[in-house]
Amino acid sequence: MSSTSGVLFRISTFGESHGGGVGVVVDGCPPGLALDLPSIQEDLDRRRPGQSRLVTQRNEGDEVEILSGLEDGVTTGAPIAMLVRNRDQNSGAYDHLRDVYRPSHADWTYDAKYGIRSVAGGGRSSARETIGRVAAAAIARQLLTAAAGIEVLAWVSAVHDVDASASIDAAQVTLEAVEADPTRCPSPPHAAAITAAIEAARRDGDSLGGIVTCVVRHLPAGLGEPAFDRFEADLAKATMSLPATKGFEIGSGFGAATMTGRTHNDPFVPGPDGRPRTLTNHSGGVQGGITNGEDVLFRVAFKPTATISSEQSTVTRDNQATTLEAKGRHDPCVLPRAVPMVEAAALLVSADHWLRQQALSSLRRA
Repeated sequence: MSSTSGVLFRISTFGESHGGGVGVVVDGCPPGLALDLPSIQEDLDRRRPGQSRLVTQRNEGDEVEILSGLEDGVTTGAPIAMLVRNRDQNSGAYDHLRDVYRPSHADWTYDAKYGIRSVAGGGRSSARETIGRVAAAAIARQLLTAAAGIEVLAWVSAVHDVDASASIDAAQVTLEAVEADPTRCPSPPHAAAITAAIEAARRDGDSLGGIVTCVVRHLPAGLGEPAFDRFEADLAKATMSLPATKGFEIGSGFGAATMTGRTHNDPFVPGPDGRPRTLTNHSGGVQGGITNGEDVLFRVAFKPTATISSEQSTVTRDNQATTLEAKGRHDPCVLPRAVPMVEAAALLVSADHWLRQQALSSLRRA
């Protein structure tokens, strides 16, 4: 099972939804970085269950334990191991699923691949695996901020048929605006409509999908490794490896297909800092797989939560037709909790490519 990602800033996540705990080992963080430990917990708190009435009510504090790689709060260059223990497992709530495949879930595909599956909570296919990514990305955030002032911020821009995209200025949106509402949509009128839609879906035994938009600010030009490790390609892989993702687009995305070269090209102008700037940003901050110094702007589509409490047709493990009305705790919409996960994907890719560019720059200077 592929549980490791990155080249220089490298992470390996471990653990299952209803096991003893979940976590991550970060290898490649430079020594001498003074970590703000409470801020790591803050990022995990944004991801944890039970934080509002809109998400699953599994009661987990998700307190992180740092087991290695620090000396008096400063990174030593050794692997950093972080663990979050599972406190509120209720494996018995999944007994009715032991011999049934949940529609659009990973039950059948894990069985087909491994011949065994984790019935309780889906094991490694659960979004609980992303705790390790968010914890590692909290370190990446501090590295990028301290070294280059790089900022990563995501928000909910659409849920079902409520689309706030046109009302949100990606260049101006702030963390405070995102965190002002449990939906993590920084447009108050749309946030209210999203809340109503999610609550209606829950009452109806259904679920909703949507879109998370993310911006990476102050990223220097030159990051990305053509041809196979293009910056946007690694972003796509990092985000599409998150549970429930169904689409990725950067800059103009699929809209580019309806444009002409004259309208889509980003004209260059002399920048006040001695480097070229662009008048528009249809490229989304990446050209030829390499960052151009503009904001990297991308969007990730999430499907409706697969586990719903309405009756659905399915089959048993011995391929007999049956119906299923799922029980247990689940998110009627993953979007509010997906925001820190998307940020984590962008932070991990940015940290890895920033370190790779630092290595290349050192060779060029030599």
